Amino acid sequence: MYGKISARPLFGSQQPLFNPNGRCLSLWLAGHAAIGLGWAVVFAVIGWWGVVALDIAIIATGLAIYGLIRRGHLTFGLLAAQAALMLIAIIMGLVLNVPTADAPRVSHLYLLLIAALGYLNYQRENSRIQLALIGLCLLAFVVLASAPLASPYVLTMPDTLRVGGTWANAIFATTLLAASVHAMQAEFVRKDRFSRDLMAALWNDEFQLVFQPQVDLARATIGAEALLRWNSPQRGTVSPIEFIPQAEKLGLMIAIGGWVLEKGCYTLAQWGKIPQFRHLTLSVNVSASQLMHADFENFVRDTLVKTRANPRQLILELTESILVTDMELVIARLHRLRALGITISLDDFGTGFSSLSYLRRLPIQQIKIDRGFVQDAASTSQSTSLVKNVIRIGHDLDHDVLAEGVETMEQHTLLAQAGCTQFQGYLYGRPMALADFEHRVENEPRPAAQA
Repeated sequence: MYGKISARPLFGSQQPLFNPNGRCLSLWLAGHAAIGLGWAVVFAVIGWWGVVALDIAIIATGLAIYGLIRRGHLTFGLLAAQAALMLIAIIMGLVLNVPTADAPRVSHLYLLLIAALGYLNYQRENSRIQLALIGLCLLAFVVLASAPLASPYVLTMPDTLRVGGTWANAIFATTLLAASVHAMQAEFVRKDRFSRDLMAALWNDEFQLVFQPQVDLARATIGAEALLRWNSPQRGTVSPIEFIPQAEKLGLMIAIGGWVLEKGCYTLAQWGKIPQFRHLTLSVNVSASQLMHADFENFVRDTLVKTRANPRQLILELTESILVTDMELVIARLHRLRALGITISLDDFGTGFSSLSYLRRLPIQQIKIDRGFVQDAASTSQSTSLVKNVIRIGHDLDHDVLAEGVETMEQHTLLAQAGCTQFQGYLYGRPMALADFEHRVENEPRPAAQA
């Protein structure tokens, strides 16, 4: 069994822990802002305005990071946060918090907090840059904790202030670190429960296929795309953006994807028994890793035989990420799938790695214009021209062109005038249960040839 669920993530791989309202991130940002504000007040009272500026920089960093994350730049925001705050912690350790006989250095404790945030971010998205930042934080912590290093520009503070600051920083940093560890543990428990629920979902039949209509120029239904939903008894309806990344990490996409393809083929087989439905196609997404699985072709072939579905009504949608794998193997495998009668579609065209040379070699029959292009199509003349060129390229290569994400009549009209003949989006219908989709088709006026 194989797997890429045809469900659309809203944005990247952002997970609840890391959105602006996530417990760990909110705690971390609030804590550092409080540190900066507290010490800014102390140093303003004694007139150390240079240090006040440094504390204000801490606060500004936290606000800037929050703003970046609110605008969707999560990965960059978190990396920038760690880099900036690591630099501030090191400067404070070398200039303000130099160890003396009465007051040891404690500012380096904050480097452990920064490393903890880095670890959480690495769990969300594996990144060499993130690993490097974690390593630098830990290295700086070890160096500052082990050696009495100091800058030539040390700002000497009264011992009474140093001793009080040492206790305050140590208590505050330790408290924040303990709270972060507690939040991390709670998140690990949540993920563990989520993973166990997800593993049980397949065997408990908690997944459901819904169908989003695809239409022609006359807005008659010509097929649908199969989309996955998880109806959890404990969690309610779970967004694909939450469970698909976790399923991939757990290795469940193989089984789940096989379930989707098999269910889709059974649906096609049922449609084939009803004259009014025989013209309908069904699109199912296939990931690069799924396509490259050694047994994928055999599974598709066996599923078609077992379900007695018409392969000519099945469309396998591939993302452009297939073009960064072994191209010769991909082309050979797609040709063999095509020989079964299956239609091959290139999904989200224009957002990935495609080139005209690859498009000419791939045995695809359909390209789907990315929803981002469609939604921007009417915004500027440049966007309109871009969409027209994409449609022209598709026709020049003798491919059907389907625009997805169509939401307004203005978009539909523009795409139709540009030569697009197939459409999908909220304008024509939201994803719906199988019974609702079939009811829709049954109640559509039929051309005389189908009547």
